[in-house]
Amino acid sequence: MKKTIKISINKTRRSIARTAGRSLDIAKTSVVKTAGRVKPVPKSPDEGLGQLFSDVQQRQVYSDGKTFVDLVPRRRMKQIQQEYLLERKDPNFSLHEFLNRHFYEFNIGKSSYTTKPDSTMRNHISDVWKVLERRNRVDRGSLIALPHKYVVPGGRFSEQFYWDSYFIMLGLAADKKWGTIEGMMKNYAYMIRKFGFIPTANRTYFLSRSQPPFFSHMVKLLARHKGRRTIVEYLPYLVAEHKYWMKGKASLEQTEHAAYRRVVKMKSGMLLNRYHDDKVAPRPESLREDIMTAREAEGRDPDRLYLHLRAAAESGWDFSSRWFHDPSDIRTIHTADIIPVDLNALMYHLEQTIAEGYRLLRNAPTSRRYALYAERRARAISEYCWDDEQNFFIDYNFHTKQATGVLSLAGVFPLYAKIATTKQAAAVAERIRQDFLKDGGLVSTLIDNGQQWDSPNGWAPLQWVTIQGLRNYGYHELAAEIKLRWLQVNEKVFKTEGKMIEKYDVVGESGLGGGGEYQLQDGFGWTNGVAAALLDE
Repeated sequence: MKKTIKISINKTRRSIARTAGRSLDIAKTSVVKTAGRVKPVPKSPDEGLGQLFSDVQQRQVYSDGKTFVDLVPRRRMKQIQQEYLLERKDPNFSLHEFLNRHFYEFNIGKSSYTTKPDSTMRNHISDVWKVLERRNRVDRGSLIALPHKYVVPGGRFSEQFYWDSYFIMLGLAADKKWGTIEGMMKNYAYMIRKFGFIPTANRTYFLSRSQPPFFSHMVKLLARHKGRRTIVEYLPYLVAEHKYWMKGKASLEQTEHAAYRRVVKMKSGMLLNRYHDDKVAPRPESLREDIMTAREAEGRDPDRLYLHLRAAAESGWDFSSRWFHDPSDIRTIHTADIIPVDLNALMYHLEQTIAEGYRLLRNAPTSRRYALYAERRARAISEYCWDDEQNFFIDYNFHTKQATGVLSLAGVFPLYAKIATTKQAAAVAERIRQDFLKDGGLVSTLIDNGQQWDSPNGWAPLQWVTIQGLRNYGYHELAAEIKLRWLQVNEKVFKTEGKMIEKYDVVGESGLGGGGEYQLQDGFGWTNGVAAALLDE
């Protein structure tokens, strides 16, 4: 009997190794071929439309700046720009009429939907996946074509957003929609081959930045269904993701503060990551808001300010007191000066997953190398981001060489990644219970300043991360209480509004979240995903 089991295990290992070898070879070949023959995407609207773009956004022709960057031009952008420069000289020129003539909204994939009066929240979530499903195989304006169907967050967000997708996948997994999950994963593999990284979403104006790197979590989620060889199948893409975030580490010694792109060399010699952006200009989708912020920020270099705004957008927390010198004033934003605790906990998981992939390939030296990266990162997170006075994990300002002082749910990510000590986890759990837990769940920070990633708002992904992080260290009762309160506010809003929403006010009576640069959005992908996963446990 023992002999049979041993032979079976050896066969499995050989099978995995063969699959992995093919996967690695195919991925490498594919990257090489793609680099030379893939059709380039169109220019971003801000680059292709010139003065027309600036005029439309600064005059606030559309109440939401994202509306214009998502419209599809009926002709080449250069031609439209030239026509605009000529036609606007006419005294009777109408900008609205010009825009209606030259642009249209891409609506394919959207569906009209009315919540059934007798539907439960859980049934509603299952019904709405089709409403949020999209497919586009041709580039349309700023929207980049993808080979497979995907699920969008909803509302103004009609793209496959990076970190949203992981929490959407949790709900798709609860509804056994593994084919959709795998299609979305293949879309990410495609984007890594095409661009070398996963952008914020499949839009041309997002190609200078990424988002919190949850790709390794997605791989592990799919591996639960398909088996561990999934890790090997996606190993080349996991390695590419890691290279993207670590790109430029060889140039650190030549820069001020030993920081380059997304990598920072700490005083101890350890490497950690920060959020960044490859451009220094106003965000096209928020051009007017960014220019106004720069004008009002006396004494600050506009380009540097734009970088910090863009880096905060890459973090997904746009915007939050986490990134401000003055917690109430966005004009003091300095995101790129900060070592974010959540980002580095995610990078730790990525390095661990890569190490596991190479271990499955029986490539011990490379596996040990990535395991060592993860081990060093865990030590660095504890050294730089653990605050003994606050008894909490806090972001670290590597310019001032001290903690930022802002307590946020980012401080739970080391528990989520299982790198906190037992003592640290106990302190974090107590702080969560005392300060962050409200009637409707957890607030993102303890500061109420009108920004959407601050109090009184609660967000589905942060509830999930906190619940799972607490469970990792045995705080099941507290995790259960957070889950109960969060689902109750979801249910309350669903009963009164007939929909799921992007964020919730976990302190006030209505439950409706607010703040930020745009109106509260319906849909909503990650809220649906987290609720479904929690309800089905």
